[in-house]
Amino acid sequence: MIFKVFYQKTLTEIPVRERTNTLYIDASTEEEVRKKLTDRKYNIEFVTPLSDEALAYEQENNLDFRLENA
Repeated sequence: MIFKVFYQKTLTEIPVRERTNTLYIDASTEEEVRKKLTDRKYNIEFVTPLSDEALAYEQENNLDFRLENA
C-alpha cells in the first residue's frame, strides 16, 4: 500500500501548512512507515493511505511525485 506522509524537515519545526512537505512511501502499515522514517528525524504530522484513485491523481497532478524506498 502507498502512504502519503506530511512532514516538517526538522523535529523542532512547528507545523505550518505553507512549509509542510510530502512524500510517498510503500509499506504495509502506518507503523511501518513511521519506523522506516525514524532515521530522517522528520516531524511527521500525518500519514494517510492512498486509494488507487487518490494515487493516480497524485501521480498525474504532482510534478515532483516520487515513490520513496525507505
